[in-house]
Parts: sequence; C-alpha cells; structure tokens
Amino acid sequence: MNKTDTQDGSKRLSRINRFFLDLHDVFLFVIRIFKEAFLPPYEFKEIVKQCFEVGVKSLPLISLTGFITGIVFVNQSRPSLSEFGAVSWLPSLIAIAIVRALAPLVTSLIAAGKVGSNIGAELGSMNVTEQIDAMEVSATNPFKFLVVSRVIATTTMIPILTVYTTILALLGGFINIHQHEATSFQTYFTQVFNTITFTDVFASITKSFVFGFTIGTVGCYKGYHSSKGTEGVGKAANTSVVLSMFLIFIEELLSLQIVMALLPG
Repeated sequence: MNKTDTQDGSKRLSRINRFFLDLHDVFLFVIRIFKEAFLPPYEFKEIVKQCFEVGVKSLPLISLTGFITGIVFVNQSRPSLSEFGAVSWLPSLIAIAIVRALAPLVTSLIAAGKVGSNIGAELGSMNVTEQIDAMEVSATNPFKFLVVSRVIATTTMIPILTVYTTILALLGGFINIHQHEATSFQTYFTQVFNTITFTDVFASITKSFVFGFTIGTVGCYKGYHSSKGTEGVGKAANTSVVLSMFLIFIEELLSLQIVMALLPG
C-alpha cells in the first residue's frame, strides 16, 4: 500500500468519525431541548413572539401557495379522470391528496425555506457577534431563550398552518371544480368529508408536529453551532434549509409506510 492510498483511507476514516461525532452532538442537542423545555423558568413572551414570527408572518406566502396548490392539482387530475368518465371523483381525490400528503408537505417545505433559513441566519449572526456568549455572562440561559422557544414555536405553528393550508387548498379546488363542472358547495364538501377518515386527519397533524420540530431543531442547531465569520452565517442558513427539506422527505416516506400499515385492507 502506497502513501496516497494511506492518506485516502485516513480521510475516509476521518469523515466517518466526523459523521458519528456530529450525530452524537445532534442527539445531545435534541435531548437538551426536551430537558430545557420542561424546566423553569419558562420564556412565555419569547415563545409567543416566535409563534408570531413563524405563524402570522408566514400567512401571506402560505395562503397563496395553499390556494394555488388546490387549483393546480385539480387541473392536473381532470384530464386523467376524464378519460375514464370519472370527473365526479375529483372532490374525493383532492380531499385524499391534500389531507394525506400535500398540505403538510407543502406547508413544511415553505416553512423550511422561510422560517428555517431565518432561524439559522439569526442564531448564526448572534453566534458570530458573540451575543450568545454575552447572554451567558448576564446570567441568562441562551439555549432556553433562543433555541427552546423557537423549536416550540415551529412545532406548534406548523400543524396550525397545515390546517389553514388544507382549508385554502380545498377552497381552491372547489372554485376550479365549480367553474368547470358546476358542482355546488354542499355537494363538493359532502364528498370531501365522506372521503377523509380520522386516520387521515390524525396522520396529517402528527406529521406536521414532526416536521415543525425538525425545522426548528435543524435551524437552531446549525445557527447555534455555526462557524465564526460572515461565511458561517450564510452556510448555517443554507444548510438549515437543505437539511430540513431532506429530513422532511425522509419523514414523509416513513410516515407513509406507517399510515399504510394502519389503514384497513
């Protein structure tokens, strides 16, 4: 074995070790979040502020995206159903698609891009300017104030935004269907509510909690542990978005397998 092969092997081993060390740090970070969340003092004012930042300030983008999602999905589904003479199934189809998958997924991806990047950049800049160190000197728990409050906010608000997105997407679908098939409001929503089950709603809300926790945790971890310098802030914001979206898709895949196992037949 020559010197080059030895160096390559050392680099690969170093990367593997680094991966497991990072995994260990993330595990301790998550454990600390749960620990600090249930221990006083509680930062209620900061939690409410972060809920406003995550929820209310995301409404314009979420509203537009949710409404368009319903319209676009109906437009894409209509030609396929028309070939089989099953256009009347559109309300049932959109109900299943929106409630089971599209609403929580679209909401979480939008939040990952908007909220996740904001959290990563904000905490990253505070780390660079040593504001976090200053909070520790002033006898304030920066982890509870900065991290726990943001994770609680994202975990709480993403399910609420998901319900909001679901309603708007269904309304967008209704407007499209009413325009083309003249389906009444009562008929449309009767088919919608006859199609979805408690398992669908429960799975959607549960996934939203998990997605929200993921967005908050990833953004806070990357920002809280960002490298010094302006480059570290940009990297923290970018990595927060990319990693959050990647984990959301993985969690969506796993949740789909669990839900399919729970559904009868």
